[in-house]
Amino acid sequence: MKLPRRNFLQLAAGAAALPAVSRIARAQAYPSRPVRIVVGLAPGGTNDIAARLMGQWLSERLGQQFVIENRPGAGTNIATEMVVRAPADGYTLLLVGAYNAINAMLYEKLSFNFIRDIAPVASIGRVPLIMVVNPSVPAKTVPEFIAFAKANPGKISMASAGNGSTPHVAGELFKMMAGIDMVHVPYRGNGPAITDLLGGQVQVVFAGALEAIEHIRAGRLRPLAVTDTTRLEALPDIPTVGEFVAGYRASAWLGLGAPKNTPADIVDKLNKEINAGLADPKIKTRVADMGGTVLAGSPRDFGQFIVDETEKWGKVIRALNIKAE
Repeated sequence: MKLPRRNFLQLAAGAAALPAVSRIARAQAYPSRPVRIVVGLAPGGTNDIAARLMGQWLSERLGQQFVIENRPGAGTNIATEMVVRAPADGYTLLLVGAYNAINAMLYEKLSFNFIRDIAPVASIGRVPLIMVVNPSVPAKTVPEFIAFAKANPGKISMASAGNGSTPHVAGELFKMMAGIDMVHVPYRGNGPAITDLLGGQVQVVFAGALEAIEHIRAGRLRPLAVTDTTRLEALPDIPTVGEFVAGYRASAWLGLGAPKNTPADIVDKLNKEINAGLADPKIKTRVADMGGTVLAGSPRDFGQFIVDETEKWGKVIRALNIKAE
């Protein structure tokens, strides 16, 4: 049967519009069941708190539960691999952090390529570290600490949450840029590292603000500087490392990712809702209470940020030949 030209064009136009209509319908329907956010760390820390904060916001906005699933182990690689292998349908998300960028360069044999296999969805925030020392250390400023370290090469112990952790590489970057020598003492988490810092077994830690702030306020630890480029709102009198070591910047950061090939309309919907949450005064206050600042942007922005962070820490890891434990 021969179709009149007008009918044919109408049908062709309708067929061309079907994919767009399908995408819109899918985005409107999502989510139709609970969504899980996989966190590669144990409950209770900054990352877990941030994931639950954002999960609650998304649950309220989208009408389905966003459930936090903690899968710690192998420096968060177990959680990442789990999400990489999950269906790309928007129902399994990954809490992405600085540790993913570090691991991409730290581990020689991973079964996945983080940048290739995880699609960036949305950034959430940056959380700087605080350079804290035991009060027995005579230095009260960063320049005094550098002078003290140069006068005592190899005699100062720098504790961290483990080889390749954000506190570790932040400390190594400081060593490189300040031209000092400290002995790295890895622990299984920042908690034990802080405990030994309090006891005087080690002298310095680059600690998360949430873990250090009460010890600082109680006078049990002495803060020397914040590792990001701006001072903390909660501790405005503490200078930044960059005020004394030009160009220094290190911080933990968080966001959400999804398996590659997750439909762009679902990624965009999640990104829009997360950015709306980051503009909410209550969430901004909660992030500030953790010592962080919100970091909103597009999936493309977040993807470029991840690439830049991976390259930055890769240079440190290669220069110092840091190996995974």
